[in-house]
Amino acid sequence: MDGLHALCLFARFAADGPGGAVDWQAEWDKSLAMAKQEGKVVVGADLGGDKVRRVLTEAFEKKYGIAVDFSALPGTQLAPRVTTERQAGLHAWDVFLLGTSTFLTRLKPISALDPIEPALLLPEVKDPAKWGGRELPFFDKDRRGPAFLLVARQSLFLNAKLVGADELKSYRDLLSPKWNGKILLGRDPASPGYTQAMFQFFYQHKDLGPAYIRELAKQNLKVLEDDRQAVEWLAQGRYAFCFCNAVLIERFIEEGLPIQAVDPRKIKEGGYVTSSFGNIALANRAPHPNAAKIYINWLLSAEGQTLYTKASGDPSKRVDVTKDHVRPWEVPEQGWIETHTEEAIASSRPLVGLLKEVLQK
Repeated sequence: MDGLHALCLFARFAADGPGGAVDWQAEWDKSLAMAKQEGKVVVGADLGGDKVRRVLTEAFEKKYGIAVDFSALPGTQLAPRVTTERQAGLHAWDVFLLGTSTFLTRLKPISALDPIEPALLLPEVKDPAKWGGRELPFFDKDRRGPAFLLVARQSLFLNAKLVGADELKSYRDLLSPKWNGKILLGRDPASPGYTQAMFQFFYQHKDLGPAYIRELAKQNLKVLEDDRQAVEWLAQGRYAFCFCNAVLIERFIEEGLPIQAVDPRKIKEGGYVTSSFGNIALANRAPHPNAAKIYINWLLSAEGQTLYTKASGDPSKRVDVTKDHVRPWEVPEQGWIETHTEEAIASSRPLVGLLKEVLQK
């Protein structure tokens, strides 16, 4: 064999050998064919909003002809349901889209998540450079799933008819007697979710901390376990402030109701950074494993991320996805506290103890 022939064979092996174009394409084609035979993928997601739901269902169905059985459930409802099902020997879910706290404190401990890397097939999905780093942005050290968003999430909203434009310049302004009995929490902050993330930010901030949380609790906070009712009560003016589901509340804002997000850029203490609900994982013993693979790869591709982030308004971690649709106050600023990391969530135990004490849970 001459040198040129050997070089050509080597180049072909580099492109088409293990991990090369032929291998991934063959695996993709095989998985897609089997996914179509399975007929559907079952997705559980802790998010709302018609635009996002349409992307996560209709856009995928149109592209691949595979039905999406989609359930939008808060993590506080979905995780106990999964636990109960598994105790009964049922495995109903394929893919989860949830906050990291639900993944790490509720689903991972019961072995409900499979390693996701074997399911990542598309080269553009597996390329760390597409995600702006040296490795994929996994939400935990065991690499159970990627966190595909990074957003300066604000969970505090106000009724613009009750709160003046310049009345809130610091979170300490919430301690004013004027707001006693006027602050609503859409979820119990002692449970994983967006409210706990906000209080985690308070807890970690050097200028706020546990003492601030104790003072805030004296404001007769009203705690619900109903995101929609919380938003409705804020819109009706029953409360001046609400720690609400930012995704759900968007529809009410679009309808012209007097609700505004508190812009963290205008608050002395700033804001917190989170992956929000932009975390994806593969369910253990998924009933439609091939459809799950196709769904995961599609959502993490440039096409899927572009559709998702344009519908949600949140910034993707992919560097090749535009951010021109992102609300300015959701672009993270340097130095803001990250509340979605495994380390931050692991340190939440003393926070939960404090919250149960001061909120008398």
